[in-house]
This record gives sequence, structure tokens and C-alpha cells, in this order.
Amino acid sequence: MVTKIKYISTRGPGEPKDFKDILLSGTAPDGGLYVPDTWPTLDNQWLSRLSGLSYAGLASQIIQPFIGGQIPQHDFNTIIEQVYGVGSTRFEHSAITPLHQIGPNVWIMELFHGPTYSFKDIALQLLGKLFDYVLKESNERITILGATSGDTGSAAIEGCKNRENIDIVILHPYERTSEIQRKQMTTVDAHNVHNIAIKGSFDDCQRIVKDMFADQEAREKLNLTSINSINWMRIAAQMVYYAAASLALGGPSRPISFAVPTGNFGNVYAAHCIRQIGLPVDQLSIANNNNKGLTHFIQTGKMKQGDVNITLSPSMDIQIPSNFERYLYEVVGQDAAFMTKLMTDLNTRKAFTMDDTRMNKVRQDFKAHSVSDEDTLEMIDVCYSTTGIIIDPHTAVGLAAAQATHYDPEIPLVVLACAHPAKFPITVEKAIGKKPVMPDRLKAIMEKKERYETFDASTDKLKEFLYSKHK
Repeated sequence: MVTKIKYISTRGPGEPKDFKDILLSGTAPDGGLYVPDTWPTLDNQWLSRLSGLSYAGLASQIIQPFIGGQIPQHDFNTIIEQVYGVGSTRFEHSAITPLHQIGPNVWIMELFHGPTYSFKDIALQLLGKLFDYVLKESNERITILGATSGDTGSAAIEGCKNRENIDIVILHPYERTSEIQRKQMTTVDAHNVHNIAIKGSFDDCQRIVKDMFADQEAREKLNLTSINSINWMRIAAQMVYYAAASLALGGPSRPISFAVPTGNFGNVYAAHCIRQIGLPVDQLSIANNNNKGLTHFIQTGKMKQGDVNITLSPSMDIQIPSNFERYLYEVVGQDAAFMTKLMTDLNTRKAFTMDDTRMNKVRQDFKAHSVSDEDTLEMIDVCYSTTGIIIDPHTAVGLAAAQATHYDPEIPLVVLACAHPAKFPITVEKAIGKKPVMPDRLKAIMEKKERYETFDASTDKLKEFLYSKHK
């Protein structure tokens, strides 16, 4: 198994980077995203170590190769145990990502047992600890800049609040998240946390973040880094729960299918990565809401920028999925020049088209389906009436897409439940006639004072704000 992995940019040549470099930098200076220069591959010896491991043990085995030997094994295992281990209080379920069967050969994997009741906690609790470890070693201070469509922000803040070597600045689209999602971010009273509501869509937030990272002067002055899924370690940490599901349901001797609600492509890309290292995956279903950029691309071969629609599943209200660049880099044969042209066309012409030969590979790797708000409500109702399980609207999108993409019923299907239903009480009540029970931790934030700034969708305005805080 490869252990000295380094990282290359999707958009350019240059010396491969070490893990610590890409952990703190997030994106590459040329605007590209970092990807491994090679993949670790499963062998019989490694497989024998995976079976029967705890979640913490599995996380250590899956993630360790991507560290590239830059954190001693003992130290890394200590960090893993602090986040996922038996003595940790960060997750409310001992399995971290438990499976619940809801039908013949169909399971829901609950990813919402962390402190903010979102799947983002699973990676971001680890990322915060890794930042701490590396920054203490180097005696550096960083500014984390991220955009959120709902859940990333609160999970990032929870993982990084009150840390001495970190300032964290999170952009969210003004009045386009649920009240609970917003308050999970804006009620945190910590010296190093800054929330900004952008008058626009999540794509506007994401554009501003990318502009800031592309500004070399600002990037260096502020020591910017990313905690969005454009940070590679987010992807590596999310690979673990796909491996956990696979091993729990008979892998690696049998394939597993997954249906993944996704907006920014990071979560489903992590499933593709676990397939890259050798665990058998039969079908990956991309589940979009009415923001169907990925579905449209897989159906037509054309990626285009469009207006973002406001839906009942706001964390997926995204038209341009930034993580898709990592996968496209693979599809175009790691041709960085061609990759740069595609991204330039998307930025300047608002679209690009992929040729049929390459699209054949894409369609082999993924199926995709877009789910309306009406079908989302219906699926919440159907799931509750048939199983007694209340699901959130994002999970409902995943379940509806799974059914529509005609998975093989002989192969176990796992639908990802990405958020606690109590984060979307109005939608759930509309679907089933009652609100889900709200955990005490969520109840407590509803009466707290909010703290956030409201800006127009301007990169210059954000830069001015960040420079003022940096003095």
C-alpha cells in the first residue's frame, strides 16, 4: 500500500505538495483543487485489518495513507481516538454512523449524531484537531474562510471555536438557510468566530471565497485556509463512513450501492474515492433537488451556471458544485491545461460541454436524479408511514432519487441521512402533520442572541472586513 502520498493541483504543473501544506492552504495558488498524486490500494493484508475494527480504528486505517507520513502514527491515532473513540463525547451514538434498515436490502445511514446534527461534523471535528496539531508545531495563525449553504458553517464553527491560532469567517446566503441552521452559527459567542450573511445565493458565497483564495496578496496576508469540502481532508474523513457501511453489509466480498443527497459534490465524491482504493461500489446515485446542475450534466454533457432555486432542502441549493473539478480532472486524464480551460469557460461563458467519450465514463460512474419539493414531502410522509422513521428533506431527496435510478435490489442500498429532521421542523410538519422531537442542544440555541454582519455579494467588501479584523 502506498504511504507517501503527495498532492497535485487540478489546474497546473508544479512540485507535488506534502499533506501539511495542503491541509493549511485548502486550494492551490492557481485556483485548482488538490488531489492525491496516487491512490493507496487495498491488499489482502490491509483488508484483514479492516474487518471488525471500531469506527476509530477504521478511520485510522483509511485516512493514514493520505497523511503521507507527516504525522507520527501514535500522534495521529491519539487524535483519531479523541474524535471518534469510545471515550469521546463528540458524537451521541457509539457507532458514529449507525445503519437502520427501512426495507428489503435498503438501509439509511445516520450521519447526524455529532454536535451540530449534520454529517459535516464527522469530518470537521477531525479537521479542527488536525489544524490544532499542525499550527502548534509551526506556531502559525490562520484565517479559515468558508461558505455554507446550511450545515458546513455550524459544523466548522463547532470544530474551531475558541482556538487560539485560528480565526474563522463563515459566509451564508441571507435568509436562505433554515432558522435553526442559521442560529447554530450566529449564536456562538467566541472571540475567533465571525458570521457574514451575503445578500445572494450560496453560489455567490462560494464565488467570493474562491475570489479571495485567488488573490495571492490577500491569501498570504491573512494566511487563508479553507474548511469547505474543497479542503482535501474533508474528503478523506468522509471516505470512512462509506467503508464502515460496506464492511457492515458484507463488503469487501460484495458490492454496495449508495444514494447520496449532494449539492457541492464533496460527499458523493468521497464515495467515489473509496471505490478508487478498492472497496466495491455497484452504483452511486447523485440526488439533486430542483437545483439540478449535476443531473443536467450527466444527462446532457453540459455544465452551466444558472439561477439558484430556493427549495425545501437548502443545504443542496447549489448550481455549481466546486468539488466536481476533482472528479473531472480524473475524467480528462489529469490534463491540467484542459481542466483549466473548462473552468475558465464555466467562469467566463457560464458553461462548458464534455465530449461523448468522456461522458460515457461519467455515466458509468454515476447515476443522477433531480427531486422536486412535492416529491420530497411525499417521501418524508411515505418513509414515516411505512417505517416510523422521520427523515429530513435532504435524506428524502436521496431516498426518492435512489428509487428513481433503479438500483439492483439484490445489492444492498445505503441512503445517506445527512441531517437531523429537527433542523427542518416546518418542512417535516408539512409532510407528516407533526414536528420531530428537537434535541435539547438545539432547543437551547433558539433563544440565544445572534451575532452576524450582512454584506452585499461583493468580494471587495469582504476583503475590507477581513483586513480590518487582521490589524
